[in-house]
Amino acid sequence: MKTLSGLFESNRQWAAKITRSDPEFFQKLVRQQSPAFLWIGCSDSRVPANVIVGLQPGELFVHRNIANLVVHSDMNCLSVIQYAVEVLKTRHIIVCGHYGCGGVRAAMESRPHGLIDNWLAHIRDIYEERRDELMLLADEDARVDRLCELNVAEQVKNAGNTTIAQEAWGRGEPLVIHGWIYRIANGLLKDLGFSVASAEELKALERGS
Repeated sequence: MKTLSGLFESNRQWAAKITRSDPEFFQKLVRQQSPAFLWIGCSDSRVPANVIVGLQPGELFVHRNIANLVVHSDMNCLSVIQYAVEVLKTRHIIVCGHYGCGGVRAAMESRPHGLIDNWLAHIRDIYEERRDELMLLADEDARVDRLCELNVAEQVKNAGNTTIAQEAWGRGEPLVIHGWIYRIANGLLKDLGFSVASAEELKALERGS
């Protein structure tokens, strides 16, 4: 099958529905994007960023990768953060993980997974550092979910330690980095309380973790 006609038909229906409710919607969208939020989330198809926070196109700038990582050598992620903060003037970066993340679970396993193991090594480092704490939990699912939370905390710290965030705070800009997690089983978000709004708050988070 060379074409995916069902997707094009769904697109036409979606565009027509939007136009009926707001005839100027797409023209307004063409003129500018000024999202207040940057979402750094997992590529998991069950965690669609705009949908779960109820925002329209143009209201949320999005970067997604396996297990919602912010890696200092990842020019893709860093470029997104820089564009959001310095060009779009986005003032909230949301790092959002999700419970039961397959990438996090794979990072805990001893068997090889191929190329992705290079990416998951960032999570495996967190796992090894917190292994004793995680082993106190009742079962594997509980350990995976806790590591999902710990991973979000680590990525908030990584985002805060980028030159982009540090320079924004140095200029006195009101940039806040939030750590959230999503539960697929009930569709609800949870604020993990890892938000930082300055270099000083970031240092406090690092000391407390």
